[in-house]
Amino acid sequence: MKITILTLGSRGDVQPYVALGRGLAAAGHEVTMATHACWETFVRQYDLDFRPVAGDPRGALEGEAGQMWLASDCNPLRFMRGMMAAARPVLWQAADDYWAACQRADLILSPVLVNLVAVAIAEKLSVPAYPAYLQHVHPTAAYPSAMFPPAPGLGAAYNRLTYWLGGELFWQAMRPIISAWRQERLGLPMLPRRSQFATWIREPKPCFYGFSPVVLPKPPEWGAHVHITGYWSLPPDPTWQPASGLTDFLASGPPPVFIGFGSMTGRNPEQVAALVIAALARARQRGLLLTGWGGLKPADLPDDVYAIEAAPFDWLFPQMAAVVHHGGAGTTAAGLAAGKPSVIVPFFGDQHFWGWRVAALGAGPRPIPRRQLSAERLAAAITEATTRPAIQARAAGLGGQIRAEDGVGTVVRLLGLNT
Repeated sequence: MKITILTLGSRGDVQPYVALGRGLAAAGHEVTMATHACWETFVRQYDLDFRPVAGDPRGALEGEAGQMWLASDCNPLRFMRGMMAAARPVLWQAADDYWAACQRADLILSPVLVNLVAVAIAEKLSVPAYPAYLQHVHPTAAYPSAMFPPAPGLGAAYNRLTYWLGGELFWQAMRPIISAWRQERLGLPMLPRRSQFATWIREPKPCFYGFSPVVLPKPPEWGAHVHITGYWSLPPDPTWQPASGLTDFLASGPPPVFIGFGSMTGRNPEQVAALVIAALARARQRGLLLTGWGGLKPADLPDDVYAIEAAPFDWLFPQMAAVVHHGGAGTTAAGLAAGKPSVIVPFFGDQHFWGWRVAALGAGPRPIPRRQLSAERLAAAITEATTRPAIQARAAGLGGQIRAEDGVGTVVRLLGLNT
């Protein structure tokens, strides 16, 4: 079967789908990955076909619109407005690129943000399009939509309402462009003003969630067609070798605390780096700083803090005392799988939900929203994560359960039952 996987975003957004594609290819399927040109080398190293899609995720975040998007914090309306401001200049071309990538497809898999395009292409080509999501969208009373901040005191009514609101926000933000694109490029009817997202969710076609059921158990409201498969993870890269400076630093003392904010850039990276270094000193912990896209620009590092640009998390995280990060779905998965306490500093979107979920599971302290981040708060959270036996034991236990799962294999098996 020819399968085209549509995806977009940062490394943490794309890597789970590369893992999924690799597993499907190993099962005998012909897999094409359609994503940004910056990930071509990464995709092709796993012998997957590649099709470029318009958009530069790093440039989009570093631009003015991207910075406004990052500043949306936990406000869903500002998040959607910011996302559209950053994506609008390339959205039409990206839809054209996805359409070109699917011409030979027998099946399309896509994340939430590409859902409307995937559905349109599938409709035109008369092929199935299955949701393959890293964030939950099916309504439940158990917890809110990933787009909304958790509010335990408001109960089930609030949780259910967030899914309707989230679906409407997504639909109304995407509908004008995608509706016009459907009509002009594909000759399909324009989308109605009222959201059809809830109707699509109720369709009894397979939906795959790429997170662990021990992290987010399946609620009773979800149907048998909804599958929480486990995380979609790549195996360790046998060709990767750490620099001698990194291995020397790790061997020179107790396990350090990892701190990195992934693709989350900021207007004052030097200030954030100084705050992080001050927090490590207050907590009396060694630190490993990931610079990368996150914009951390440390200067004159103390001897007990080391900076790197990149390293595989599956190799790095098990050697840490704790991991401090932004709460992206991919990084959260890596931290939990490593069995290490997580301190999450969410910037926007679903990061707030994953930060809340990690704390609710007992695998880390309460998250610190980026707007509230200070050296004092971060030091207290690091101290809690590295000294409380209950957190350490809970994180280790969850890690063992997650590593025993086979999320990719589960999707491969389920697709075999549905095709």
